[in-house]
Amino acid sequence: MPIYEYRCESCGHELEALQKLSDAPLTDCPACQQSSLIKKISAAGFRLKGGGWYETDFKSGKKKNIAGDAAKPAAGKSESKPAAPAS
Repeated sequence: MPIYEYRCESCGHELEALQKLSDAPLTDCPACQQSSLIKKISAAGFRLKGGGWYETDFKSGKKKNIAGDAAKPAAGKSESKPAAPAS
């Protein structure tokens, strides 16, 4: 289920609501009780998990986590200098 963001035009209160796609938009503000909530447009905040999705099914070896792999430097390209040997 997606998470929707709302903002009240009367008092400025902002909230997030976990709703089904088929649910009607919220209208009543929980802070001021006015029916002036508007749905904000924002990026989707979900990740597809489980079998049947590209990230887990079409990868080979240890390449399972796209986000984790992007943060690591490429093999053979070290960004830091090797530590000096202890005397």
